[in-house]
Amino acid sequence: MVILYAILVLGGLGLLSAVMLAVASKVFYVPVDQKVIDLRKALPGANCGACGFPGCDGMANAIANGTAPVTGCPVCSSEAVEELSEIMGVTAELGEKKVAHVMCKGCDSLATKKYDYSGYKDCKAAAAVAGGNKSCDRGCLGFGTCFEVCEFDAITMVDGVAVIDKEKCTSCGKCIGVCPRAIISMVPYNQDVIVECENRDFGKAVKDVCKVGCIGCKICEKNCPFDAIHVENNIAKIDYEKCTQCMICTEKCPTKAISGDLVNRKKAVIIDDKCIGCTICAKKCPVDAIEGELKGVHKVIEDKCIGCGVCASKCPKKAIEMK
Repeated sequence: MVILYAILVLGGLGLLSAVMLAVASKVFYVPVDQKVIDLRKALPGANCGACGFPGCDGMANAIANGTAPVTGCPVCSSEAVEELSEIMGVTAELGEKKVAHVMCKGCDSLATKKYDYSGYKDCKAAAAVAGGNKSCDRGCLGFGTCFEVCEFDAITMVDGVAVIDKEKCTSCGKCIGVCPRAIISMVPYNQDVIVECENRDFGKAVKDVCKVGCIGCKICEKNCPFDAIHVENNIAKIDYEKCTQCMICTEKCPTKAISGDLVNRKKAVIIDDKCIGCTICAKKCPVDAIEGELKGVHKVIEDKCIGCGVCASKCPKKAIEMK
């Protein structure tokens, strides 16, 4: 009988609890917007916080109530943005994706050091000791604070300098926030020509501390055919909207402070069947690398071509490809 009473009591308590939970679920029911659920599914789920909201749940709610645009997630692919736009019934204008980039090439073999640091392996800790062990006060310290904070395995340490894999970078900005030297910046995803230096000292002072630092010589500025690079405060700065990535600045830079793959530099190629000999490409070429008579098939002088792509963008018949 004791066991029977115990079973009845427990059963009664369970039934009472079930009734109370059912009543509570009705009384305290919070309606869920189906849009928020759909938006959450369309978001990448990285929960990186780069959008400025607490994870993808926060971003989904912000998009649904109109406080964030459908393009607000820097990690989203173009397909995901299209899906978000369909859910919200709006048209999204996609901007070019940006990724983090370390503006320093001063690795251990190219940059000088003030002293040997043997303390805690952290850039902030190292920077607290006489400003860091590297002689350049804007050089990468290389102790991996950005590496530790990156949740997407996008950063590796190579010879005392952080290197970011743009394919893995989600643009969350956490590495930018923790860098004590403030030398990590956001650059367009397709931008390969970058001034990888932040040292604003005069030429000799830069040379004394780093072999690959920008010395503000203005050679890049003088040779750029598109007015896309200027020296400001002793450091070259590229206007990415004007830059065609012709790599003349990369080629001319005496210290190799400007990145760019000169080996795989693109060249213009004219498709003979499409060319109508309008001469527009020849007139627009900044280095006179295209020859040909009016109404005749034109030809690219490969040795002169700098791969800027101006001819391809101006050709009315799309008869020029960059390869």
